[in-house]
Amino acid sequence: MSASFRGLLTRLLSRIRIKNYQSTIPTVRHLCLIAGATAVGAVALAVPVFATELIVHPTKLNWPHRGMLSSYDHASLRRGYQVYKEVCSACHSMKFLAYRQLVDHVLTEEEAKAECAEILVTDGPDDEGKMFQRPGRLTDLLPSPYPNREAAQFANNGAFPPDLTFIAKARHGLEDYVFHLLTGYCDPPPGRELEKGQYYNPYFPGGALTMTPPLYDEQVEFADGTPASVSQMAKDLVSFLTWSSDRNHDKRKRVLFKAVIVMVIGTILAGVYKRKKTARCQRTSRRSELTSHFTPHSSSPQEVNSAFFFLPAPPIHFFDECIIRLEAVSPCSCPRDYLSN
Repeated sequence: MSASFRGLLTRLLSRIRIKNYQSTIPTVRHLCLIAGATAVGAVALAVPVFATELIVHPTKLNWPHRGMLSSYDHASLRRGYQVYKEVCSACHSMKFLAYRQLVDHVLTEEEAKAECAEILVTDGPDDEGKMFQRPGRLTDLLPSPYPNREAAQFANNGAFPPDLTFIAKARHGLEDYVFHLLTGYCDPPPGRELEKGQYYNPYFPGGALTMTPPLYDEQVEFADGTPASVSQMAKDLVSFLTWSSDRNHDKRKRVLFKAVIVMVIGTILAGVYKRKKTARCQRTSRRSELTSHFTPHSSSPQEVNSAFFFLPAPPIHFFDECIIRLEAVSPCSCPRDYLSN
């Protein structure tokens, strides 16, 4: 902490005079008002900034995995991986995704092993200190199309193709933005001029990008016979990229569903136990209250008789003791023959 800042802080603190607890209430209130006004001002200033951007905001789409208990469409994930492999992998990498993570979600284990066996991975060093090439394994990451960033920029007119592993979560609008970006190419409006090698897309900030329209009809052939239209390929590709960005989506929902079931059952059992426990305590309290009136030191026969007749039904052997005590207090008020009947 610098000396100037320390001196400024000391002068500010010296001006604050808090004499008692009541004087702190206006101070806290003023601080809350200042913080609220600052937050409102920041939001108000952010709105014009977004309004000046030449961008069309994507429409929210009804994705099947957005439901509370919905999971990914694994057939769509499989087709989306095929679109990435045959179309997008020529320029974009997914270097944070391993082949083993595709198992049971996108591919079977045998298919994943066959996929990774087609690539060569630089490994080493060996016993001689040299690097060597080996076939891929399930633990290897998906290969990148370029060895480094400079090579990628040189091959794409200076633009660097981003990695697609987490692209669906790294953009405002999430999967809706990626879908509209893939399908939103169109002719520029009148008066809008583009440089050589640029294409117009209203969903991209600024409207101009160097990526050519990546999808067109019947570009790939799906094994399940699904028509390979532009919208279908974009939907499947975005589903795959969304899964790549959040691979624990289905597992998290399963755990949440099980936790909710356990909490509901536990709440019901706790309520039943509390009800039974409360009822037992109430019966015990009522019995203790009535029994407290039935004592040998009672001098009034009316109190003894009323206490006796309002008691809960005692066991049979308890009547003999009751008769003896009543006769000791007032032999005439409660004859033995009457109680025996």
